[in-house]
Amino acid sequence: MNNNLEPNKIVETIHRLHKRIGERFPDAGLGSVCQQLHTIATENQRLRSWIRKPHIMFRVGMSFAVIFFFLVFVAGIGVSVKFSFQEIDFADFLQVLDAGINIIILLSAALFFLVTAETRRKRNRAMIAIHQLRALAHVIDMHQLTKDPEGVFSDKNRTPSSPRQTMNAFELTRYLDYCAEMLSLVGKVAALYAQDFDDSMLLGAVNDVENLTTGLSRKIWQKIVIIYRFKQK
Repeated sequence: MNNNLEPNKIVETIHRLHKRIGERFPDAGLGSVCQQLHTIATENQRLRSWIRKPHIMFRVGMSFAVIFFFLVFVAGIGVSVKFSFQEIDFADFLQVLDAGINIIILLSAALFFLVTAETRRKRNRAMIAIHQLRALAHVIDMHQLTKDPEGVFSDKNRTPSSPRQTMNAFELTRYLDYCAEMLSLVGKVAALYAQDFDDSMLLGAVNDVENLTTGLSRKIWQKIVIIYRFKQK
């Protein structure tokens, strides 16, 4: 039993949703937003492949940098040992000891920075993609923002600046449902990054996107419930 999300099926689902939107609302801008999501999901597979594979040349470069810092450290120790043969008092010894401890701390920090450089590089690329998905979720929310269920059933409270309603109850329900589906798919594409890359910062960003899309979908389903209640009156 496979407990992981399958990227190909997610891309296929987005493609099918794009066709459904185009067939029912050929002139709606929501279709172009879904096409953009499809492009991002397709790019997601290439980026995830880039993240999963080891970056050999990058690691070789970092290894040379680690060796360089190690040699510098050894040279520094050698200089300290050379001077240690001279007669020094206790105060001078404490100063040398303090300087040695500072060198070790700085060297340790430099080594940690170099060793984790590949992980940070991959994380940064994934975070850029996550931010793109977050922005797309807000764009989807903007498309449903002016879709007022009450305006479908009554025009008496409209003002000259009220959004123009061109859909009947069924069409509006389908439109809102497409928005909710797209938001759910945004969350699934984001979750793919955390599936193959174990990083706490990235996982937090993915959770933020999923919480955002869940909250936005909840608002959409409230509108759908209102439509059903109006239809039952």
